[in-house]
Amino acid sequence: MISSDEKTSIQARCRCHPTLAPGRARMMRVNHEYERGGAVAYLAAYDVHQARVFGRCAPSTGIVPFMALVEQVMTVEPYASAKRVFWVVDNGSSHRGQAAIDRLTARFPNAVMVHTPIHASWLNQVEIFFSVVQRKVVSPNDFTNLDEVKQRLAEFEQRYNATAKPFRWKFTRRDLRDLLTRISDHERQDIPTELPHAA
Repeated sequence: MISSDEKTSIQARCRCHPTLAPGRARMMRVNHEYERGGAVAYLAAYDVHQARVFGRCAPSTGIVPFMALVEQVMTVEPYASAKRVFWVVDNGSSHRGQAAIDRLTARFPNAVMVHTPIHASWLNQVEIFFSVVQRKVVSPNDFTNLDEVKQRLAEFEQRYNATAKPFRWKFTRRDLRDLLTRISDHERQDIPTELPHAA
């Protein structure tokens, strides 16, 4: 099972003064003035059972960069010869709707695209990985150029794959059933009852 998405617009911000690491009696100091060095998108596919990440940088998101990520994953084992490989994605424009499903299965017949519900991309475990990337790689955003951003992401991905364990997903099927029941009950309460016609 592959959880996939894009982290858009990671900027290279060259600070006017170097960032100072936190000390015993002071917090980290990050200068608010910077020069922009461009932005890059980071696309990632996360194997939820192996805690393995496949990532790549692209100038922007879109169908072509997403399919390049799919190609990167689906042409290596065990995914190339697997009976089925589920791709969990949100409803972003790079992989939205039936056209994306058809495009994926036409290229890789063993790939099955599964969309998270609209406004529920938090169900996609790659979002947890992106949260880790934000805290450990991107913040504070202090890069002289985009090559430095790409190098830092690649190095982190390599270390992550060597040390990470699968996330302990706490939202169970039972939790999902309970949530859906509560939503359904709430929606039934919101349906107005018919009022008798005034004479």
